[in-house]
Amino acid sequence: MALPRGVRSPKPMAAAAASASPPQPRPGHMLVLGTGFVGRYVSQLLLAQGWRVSGTCTSPAKKTELEMLGMDASVFDATSSRCCFFFFFLLFLFFVPSSLTNLRSLQDATHLLISIPPIPGIGDPLLSSHSNLQTTLSNSNLQWLCYLSSTSVYGDCGGAWVDEDHTVNPKTESVKLRYAAEKGWLNVIDDLDLSAFIFRLGGIYGPGRSAVDTIAKSKSLSRRQKSRESKQYTARIHVADICQAILASMSIRSARRIYNVVDDDPAPRSEVFAFARSLVERKHPGLIMDSVVLPATQDRIVAAEKRVSNARLKEELGVKLLHPTYKSGLQSILDSWSVESSFSNRNVDV
Repeated sequence: MALPRGVRSPKPMAAAAASASPPQPRPGHMLVLGTGFVGRYVSQLLLAQGWRVSGTCTSPAKKTELEMLGMDASVFDATSSRCCFFFFFLLFLFFVPSSLTNLRSLQDATHLLISIPPIPGIGDPLLSSHSNLQTTLSNSNLQWLCYLSSTSVYGDCGGAWVDEDHTVNPKTESVKLRYAAEKGWLNVIDDLDLSAFIFRLGGIYGPGRSAVDTIAKSKSLSRRQKSRESKQYTARIHVADICQAILASMSIRSARRIYNVVDDDPAPRSEVFAFARSLVERKHPGLIMDSVVLPATQDRIVAAEKRVSNARLKEELGVKLLHPTYKSGLQSILDSWSVESSFSNRNVDV
């Protein structure tokens, strides 16, 4: 039977893990495949720590932005040539000397972060050539690999708490492809002597991508966001805590371990948006326009899906969350704004 809201997972966090700070990894060469919101945040942090960081992105404009940060960047948009994708991917990967993801680049990297989502009808674009990829990695300097997945692979669990040992039950095609990618990457590195991780992330938010940004922009919710309005529980995680988990995992040896990377409070979206609105109204009176559309609180109610436990993340990786609830995370985002900030480029999120 589902626990009432507010009751935490029955697995307690180890006291030693809570008080200890995860060790910092030595600088190496990080290759980020899919330098989006999370990949860019991680890259900036590592660059500041003296790492060499390479990465792929989806447009020349983004490539320029990443290069200005100090990254070695190249353009790789896996969705642009679906009909002939397999051929072009092999060409891109193995025969274009200047490409970031060619044979030499994969061999040079000591750490590999995969953040490219599966493509409908194709799946994970980097797993299209299993044998070639496995051969390349086996002859490389790779020590660590992490695939960023999603808690959506658990499916509808009736509001129960779930941990990494819970049976997955993906329903939609995109989630099935996500789970297939998890298994695919574990298969690729099955015989390789390296640490490998699957991180199942909750809804990602952070500076420029949060409920307070949506409120400040008076932005209407997308159809996909509206479809989640009546959920009673939503797993979420601040991007800074994703970085914490990544850094912590670099300092340990792992035998293909899976971790839920979520905060402590799977609160409903309506509650989060109500809190975000109160924050913005209090700090910036008059900023909010009447046209802003927030999640409905008294429309239809659907069964809660799941509450995702982060006990393993805390116990085994020693991660102490910077933002254990959405309240801390949203407050930190709002505190980072200046009075003169322009909200025109801010995005929307959980």
